[in-house]
Amino acid sequence: MATCLAIPASTVRNALPYLYWNQISTNVTAIGAAEDRARLEARSQSFDQTAYWNTHPHLLPVIAATNREKLEAASAPPPDKPLYNPYEGSICGRQLNESVEEFLKRLPPLTTTVSSEYPWIFIANPHATSRPTDKNQTSFMKAAEEMLRDFSEKNNEIEASMAGKAKASVTRKLTPLRKALENDLLAAAKKRHFTSGKWMLFPYPEDVNRQWAMIAETTVNRELGIAAKVAPDDGKGDRVARLICIYTKDFSDMDDVKRVLERLVELGLVKKKGAANEQGIYYKADAFTELGINSGNEWGLKASLYASRDLLEDRKK
Repeated sequence: MATCLAIPASTVRNALPYLYWNQISTNVTAIGAAEDRARLEARSQSFDQTAYWNTHPHLLPVIAATNREKLEAASAPPPDKPLYNPYEGSICGRQLNESVEEFLKRLPPLTTTVSSEYPWIFIANPHATSRPTDKNQTSFMKAAEEMLRDFSEKNNEIEASMAGKAKASVTRKLTPLRKALENDLLAAAKKRHFTSGKWMLFPYPEDVNRQWAMIAETTVNRELGIAAKVAPDDGKGDRVARLICIYTKDFSDMDDVKRVLERLVELGLVKKKGAANEQGIYYKADAFTELGINSGNEWGLKASLYASRDLLEDRKK
């Protein structure tokens, strides 16, 4: 099938005077007669460029070529953004000039000993757009600590006023206050852009290298979240589970939180059901981690925001 060569409109427009004179020169060479030369030169002198360019944009071939240029420009991929690595220059993190394979070989979590230099082993998604700052965290902590102090005062007042009453009665009184505190803390984190959180895996040492390798590879390939970390060997033995955290940029972005969870299921790192992982895994906001809101905390708050089992069940409905 014959094809036509598309020439951009700008190229045609810039080249037209040269093309026109080239036609004249070629014809002169071919004909060679003086009268023909004079006739063609007269045609060149009488050529009205203003009239030509007034009609030129309305010609169908020109319209088609112009539209094609616009479509090509619109469909062109955006320029690559500079790669981002919050752990660049840190010995315990993967470097941008280091392949994932080299990184895993340099810092295998099974045999890397925890120390001041290696408190954790980190890897970042170099294409992540999230850029959290220490200022976000500091601003949040100041507001959140005041909220916790206020709650503690109210808690003490209620317990004192209900001294001698059944514990269940005290709990019923405090439950709505605790829920309000949780909502206020999360709202404060959102307002100050301290929104990162993580899914937490707890592999045993014999499987930590395998699981971490899968997490590291998929993090760099933009299949999981913004970053991940794994605990090095703390010398407590082979039966103490290690912690792997898979970070997302915003605990309130449920689509992203669930997407990362479902990718972990696809990787075989989380099971939807079964004795091997019956309880599933949990997601915790970094805001709660920094405040020391762990299991059994003094404020009676839930340490985690989401459970994998609940979110995976929601997907089925």
